[in-house]
Amino acid sequence: MALDHVCFAQYRIVTFDRDSELSSSIQYLNQRSNMSNRYVRELLGLIAAEELGHMEIISVAINKLGGESLTCVNSEGTPWVINFIDQSVDSINMLEVDIQAETRASRLYHQHLEMTSDPNMKRMINFLIGREEVHKRLLQKALTLIRETGSPEEFNELIYNYKMSLQVLV
Repeated sequence: MALDHVCFAQYRIVTFDRDSELSSSIQYLNQRSNMSNRYVRELLGLIAAEELGHMEIISVAINKLGGESLTCVNSEGTPWVINFIDQSVDSINMLEVDIQAETRASRLYHQHLEMTSDPNMKRMINFLIGREEVHKRLLQKALTLIRETGSPEEFNELIYNYKMSLQVLV
């Protein structure tokens, strides 16, 4: 069942919680400061910046659909809190948490895709799904490399692959 635009916009705001783009971005920035591997640290910073861009895309879409302006409080009145951020400092645990978060985000966007018939919204949501999948794949590769003590060349390839994934967008 497709939702009207305002209802869809409000539904998106309700998800302003631990699975939000804001939470992901802040979590990646926090983890970046605790990550010992310089390549994974760089990857986390790049993904954090992109997640903030996703938040901006979503905010613009909500406003265009007639929804309320994006704030750090969801439509149910629940404020965003720092407890939404994973505070672990173990590299493996950090990446496992991040992979789970990207999986949840992708699942949530797939649900939103089913809720709208608007072709522009579908295009935006498909874009976000694609980017979350890229993040997940790169984080999975980073986790594998850390577990297997990958070479600097293999880690550097993570950054190259991230940058190349952006070339497709141009």
